[in-house]
Amino acid sequence: MKTKNLNVLKNRDIFIKDKKIAEIYSKFKTILLKHKRNNSFGIAVSGGPDSMALAYLSRNLLAEMKYKIYFLLVDHGIRKDSNKESLQVKEILKKNDINLKILKNKKKINRNFQKNARDVRYELLSGFCKKNRIKNLVTAHHKDDQIETFLIRLSRGSGVEGLSSMSEVTKLQHGIVLIRPFLGYKKEYLKYISRKIFNTTIKDPSNNDKKFLRTNIRDLIKILESKGLNFDQITRSINNISSTKDAINFYVNQSLKKFVKFRKKDAILDLKMFNKEPDEVKFKIINKIVKNRTASYYPPRSKKVINLINGFERSHLKKCTLGGCIFEKKNNLLHVSKEF
Repeated sequence: MKTKNLNVLKNRDIFIKDKKIAEIYSKFKTILLKHKRNNSFGIAVSGGPDSMALAYLSRNLLAEMKYKIYFLLVDHGIRKDSNKESLQVKEILKKNDINLKILKNKKKINRNFQKNARDVRYELLSGFCKKNRIKNLVTAHHKDDQIETFLIRLSRGSGVEGLSSMSEVTKLQHGIVLIRPFLGYKKEYLKYISRKIFNTTIKDPSNNDKKFLRTNIRDLIKILESKGLNFDQITRSINNISSTKDAINFYVNQSLKKFVKFRKKDAILDLKMFNKEPDEVKFKIINKIVKNRTASYYPPRSKKVINLINGFERSHLKKCTLGGCIFEKKNNLLHVSKEF
């Protein structure tokens, strides 16, 4: 018997006997079966303990359900050691019968690193999924990420859309769905799986870089926890806000049908009808148009969207760009096209 097969059997044995891992796997499997569009999955791996746990559970799902699963890592090429680290992750997974494909970024990222790196990551992952007819992209975002995202957006003055944070499933372009099966689990559970199975993971030094807001938010969370703040209550608030978002989205979709026309090269918005809508609805309509035109995952910052809406309402703005789109006012119509 080959060595790698011995590793597979050994780790499978750990999985079966360990109640904690078995419980997470059962929940993980239920969520994926609930949301999947077909039987092909793209699994986003970074080398951290959360994504390594995702890789392990996904490999077991492949063995059980005979699904087609691709394990994908994006090498952004920002740090000089990124290629070396990618190959280390590939080798660790290979020992556990997981074949990792490395997607290399060829774009230069020299400003707004975290946002642009995130955009590049989803662009490469979605592109691979489209090319290989994969309808399900799975990430290892967990409860800690959810809290961090909420506090970051709270600090930026986000509205309902931003404060609802991440959803268990999000529709992407080309019929692909983004599935986050771990939002109900803290990172410590995923670390437990990684330690048990792989013994080692790759640490991203940017996670400790104080120039990034997310790093400072993590430090703040530790202080708040030490003072007794219950983060399960914050999670409950996020879920309540998410329910509000769903209700607003229903109304927004009705409004889009009434006064926004999507054409091949642009979208046309009736400003007279648009101006009668509540502010939150206006905000979401602009975001939906931008997402439709550019296929971007993340919408523009709320402050920029509000400035654009105010500018066109007060008639002093005739043309501007936002989120990769060109907005141009012609009489009482707003034309939106992709920026080239």
